[in-house]
Amino acid sequence: MTIDELRYPLGKYYPPENITANQREEWLNTIIDLPTQMDAAAKNLNDEQLDCPYREGGWTVRQVVHHVADSHMNAYIRFKLAITEDNPTIKPYEEKDWAELNDSKNAPIENSLLIIKYLHRRWAQVIQQIKDAEWERTFYHPENKRTYTLAFALGLYAWHSQHHVAHITNLRKLKGW
Repeated sequence: MTIDELRYPLGKYYPPENITANQREEWLNTIIDLPTQMDAAAKNLNDEQLDCPYREGGWTVRQVVHHVADSHMNAYIRFKLAITEDNPTIKPYEEKDWAELNDSKNAPIENSLLIIKYLHRRWAQVIQQIKDAEWERTFYHPENKRTYTLAFALGLYAWHSQHHVAHITNLRKLKGW
């Protein structure tokens, strides 16, 4: 595999031009299914395997799992802000720096797997209550200088879920785990 294939096993996120209700439902199902998929991807990995990077210069499996919990906590809050405020400016965070913190590098992945499990239950409940017209509600990302609709963000985080599961499952295949 090339470095780009290892880095972006699903390719980069490009949403469809027209995001339909069926597409949103598919993405919601991805959000709902992520805890099970992440559990299965990381199942029975020992500390040495968890501390193995998915690619040269990339994060370890442990860091990937903790990153998904961190990222999706932020996403959940972004959704709630966009639902309750008019185009709120969200707070970006330095994901690379967060991945270097002690909890991301050393904590048991079970901590984040539980966060993902219960966070995704709550997040799915929020998503299921969004009415058709509300999918055009937005938040502003000051770092990217871009406004995102909830529909776009749902697709992005569904992709993000599958993207990081693929990092782990691809590494397992490459290493024969």
